[in-house]
Amino acid sequence: MNAANIRIEKDALGEVRVPADHLWGAQTQRSIENFPIGTDRFRWGRAVIHAFGVLKKCAAVANGELGELPRDKVDLIVRAAQEVIDGKLDGEFPLVVFQTGSGTQSNMNANEVIANRAIQLAGGVVGSKKPIHPNDDVNRGQSSNDTFPAVMHIATLGELEGRLMPALEQLRATLDAKARAFEDVVMIGRTHLMDATPVTLGQAISGWSAQLEDAQAALACAREQLFPLALGGTAVGTGLNAHPRFGDVAAAAIAKETGEPFVSGRNKFALLSAHDAIVNVSAGLRTLAGALMKIANDVRWHASGPRAGLGEISIPDNEPGSSIMPGKVNPTQAEALTMVCVRVFGNDAAVAFAGSQGNFQLNVYKPVMLQGVLESIALLSDAMLSFDERCARGIEPNAGNLRRNVEGSLMLVTALNPHIGYENAAKIAQNAHRKGTTLRESARELGLVSEADFDRWVKPEAMTRPGSGEG
Repeated sequence: MNAANIRIEKDALGEVRVPADHLWGAQTQRSIENFPIGTDRFRWGRAVIHAFGVLKKCAAVANGELGELPRDKVDLIVRAAQEVIDGKLDGEFPLVVFQTGSGTQSNMNANEVIANRAIQLAGGVVGSKKPIHPNDDVNRGQSSNDTFPAVMHIATLGELEGRLMPALEQLRATLDAKARAFEDVVMIGRTHLMDATPVTLGQAISGWSAQLEDAQAALACAREQLFPLALGGTAVGTGLNAHPRFGDVAAAAIAKETGEPFVSGRNKFALLSAHDAIVNVSAGLRTLAGALMKIANDVRWHASGPRAGLGEISIPDNEPGSSIMPGKVNPTQAEALTMVCVRVFGNDAAVAFAGSQGNFQLNVYKPVMLQGVLESIALLSDAMLSFDERCARGIEPNAGNLRRNVEGSLMLVTALNPHIGYENAAKIAQNAHRKGTTLRESARELGLVSEADFDRWVKPEAMTRPGSGEG
């Protein structure tokens, strides 16, 4: 840094040269210099920066209400924190994920930026810590050990509500509509990748939709565990240096600010030393990814071909699929979605392991846990919207291929079980398979079923419903 473009700030370790055109302070600058690790920053949809703004604004409001800060300081902090919430100071949050495991540098980044912006608003000198001090005022009644867990909950819940759940509901609604539209389209079922008895295309798609509905329910349950906040626990969960009511009052202010039912956590020791709520959210995201993987794989199998594969459904042609084979089109939306699912599985493994690593009164894997969950939310949200718009909405049955596959299936013989028994029905199927004939021809050859009875008993559309399979 050029001497003309710096200012000198101080922290407990001494003087630090800070860029004069930025609002962060000594501890943020030390983090920039000490952790040149990776490029991932807390910028996924502004979730973390926004959450810090909300937390610091509401903490100031709570401290004012409790008589811990004078009105003029509260007003300055609230104004500066609101600018963080509104996205006006995003460039002041440069820190990478891989820093201290408590998120202390990110907490101090927020404290320094809000303090220095408040100083500007008061007409003071940036870096002077007057009239607003980053620790004594912005961080009053707080520790990084309880603020960062609160930010984890606020940011994660915001992204779940604002991004993931709407995208999930949109895709599920599309699949529901397709299930209804194709409820009478008969196709061959498959188990073990082998022919089985008939289903309808609508029934198959309804299974996909039901998986998404179950994932919604799991995530809805997990989100409720995000409501308790660690605020008020300070360094180790005891609440040292915080007003006894700070956690309750701050949580109520955050609930009012966000419209979400945040509360002060019942046991701050657990909220500082373990992050089971985040682990459970990640598990819910993994469940959703598993459902999406199944759906995407089914889609690309059913659409495979178009002539040498199953070719039972068609999906939109979005772009050329080969640099050497003219006319080739690939199921790229399904491929992108499955890659996202693989990444989510990896993130969940990291979050789960990190969640198991709390020692005594603190888990020091907080930033990477938050990164994993927020990245999974963002990727799944984007991928579901893209898959919905560019693939799912365009799914259509290929009637000819569906009909041929059903009519040629040997498993229609299952409809004969109630009439001639399993072993005789098996003889018909095995004979047809061995000689390459139809089931009807095989039944007539073996003299086990007349053609009239065969036609009366073997009706593929009736086999998609409970009962004997007769029409």
